[in-house]
Amino acid sequence: MRRTRGLQQLSVFLFVCAMAGAGCSVSKPMIASAEAPVFPVTATIQDLMEGQIDPAADALWDSVAYIATLSGTEDRRPRSDADWAAVRREALILIEATNLLIMPGREVRSDAATVGLGELTPAEIQARIAASRPGFVQLAGGLRRAGLEALAAIDAKDPERLIDAGSTIDAACEACHVVYWYPNQQRPGR
Repeated sequence: MRRTRGLQQLSVFLFVCAMAGAGCSVSKPMIASAEAPVFPVTATIQDLMEGQIDPAADALWDSVAYIATLSGTEDRRPRSDADWAAVRREALILIEATNLLIMPGREVRSDAATVGLGELTPAEIQARIAASRPGFVQLAGGLRRAGLEALAAIDAKDPERLIDAGSTIDAACEACHVVYWYPNQQRPGR
C-alpha cells in the first residue's frame, strides 16, 4: 500500500514537472484567442434557439398558469417532486444555453432561409452581433439571470415567483430580439 501511494505521488510530481517544463500552467484555465475558440462550435444561434432555449422557456412558461374558461378555472403548477424536477431541468437547460450563445465563432444561421416581415437577414444579424459583441453578451447575461431567477423559484417551489420569472425571461428574450433580429419591425401601438 505504501509503495503504491509513493508511486502515485511520484507520478503526480512528474506530471507537474512535465507541464511546467512544457510551458503549461496547471493553475491557469485554457483561454481561447478571438480567432481560435478552445471549443469548436457546430450549432448556430438559430439551432440553439429552436433546440434548447425556446423549448425550455416554453416549458417554464407552461408549467404555471391560471386558465379561466366557461367550465371552470385550471390552476396549473408543478405539484409533485417529479414535476418540480422536470421544470428544474428546463431551467438548467435555458441557463446553460446562454453560455453556448456567447461562444466565439458561433454563426447566426447556416442557411439563407426566408426571413419574416421586419426581420433582418442572417448576414445582417451576424454583422450586428460582430459590431456590438459586448452588448450581445450582456443581453445573453440578462437571459441567464432570468433563468437563475426561475431556478430559485423552482428550488423554493414557489409558483408565483416562477410566473414572475417567466415574465423576466420573456423580457430578456425580447430585449435581444429587438436589437438583433427585428429592430425595424412595426408593433401595434407604436
